[in-house]
Amino acid sequence: MGVEAYVFYVGERKKQSGREGAGKKKHINNAGIPLPSKTTNQVNYMNEFKNTCYQLTGWLSGLCIVSITLLLLAQIIGRLFGFIVPSAEDFAGFALAAATFFGLAYTFNEGGHIRVTLLIQRFSEKGRKWQEAIVLAMGFALTTYLTYACSYMVYESYVYEEVSYGYVPVPLWIPQIPVAFGALALNLAVLDSLIKALKGEAPNYVGHEDELAMEE
Repeated sequence: MGVEAYVFYVGERKKQSGREGAGKKKHINNAGIPLPSKTTNQVNYMNEFKNTCYQLTGWLSGLCIVSITLLLLAQIIGRLFGFIVPSAEDFAGFALAAATFFGLAYTFNEGGHIRVTLLIQRFSEKGRKWQEAIVLAMGFALTTYLTYACSYMVYESYVYEEVSYGYVPVPLWIPQIPVAFGALALNLAVLDSLIKALKGEAPNYVGHEDELAMEE
């Protein structure tokens, strides 16, 4: 009985070790390299989603610039053939405002906004992180107010039924929506960078700035 009990005990230990080993192998590929965990995959998906949103606002800004070019070109051709495009200047102005605000979040994320880094570069790594966090907190407060003001402007234009004064009366709340949307996108981009700074990570625009500095 003693030998049988010992054999049974050894067999159970082997089964348990096999189950534990199988559980561990789920996170290791054939080359022995640990596979990314579920949390890591979720973070990667979220980063990809945010970058896609930033790129989308950049594309929308580019489309607005293309539309401005086409409107001006149509106006020039129309004058040569004796006709005009009604309210072309108004629509070009609306597209210019939309292009400006649509491009804010993308430009911010890519480090395209002009920043004077002469003093910042002299800080220590820890001091620069604190400086970035403070500036981003102030920027988040400012962009939050900007988003509120732009959204309220759309609301007022809709309630009071304001229209443009050109040949084609356009309800002003329609071209004002891209302005509010662009302000909101910038607000979220600043918040994203602020969260990274508070976690001790470098915001995306810092990395792009360092790349540009190396190229120069």
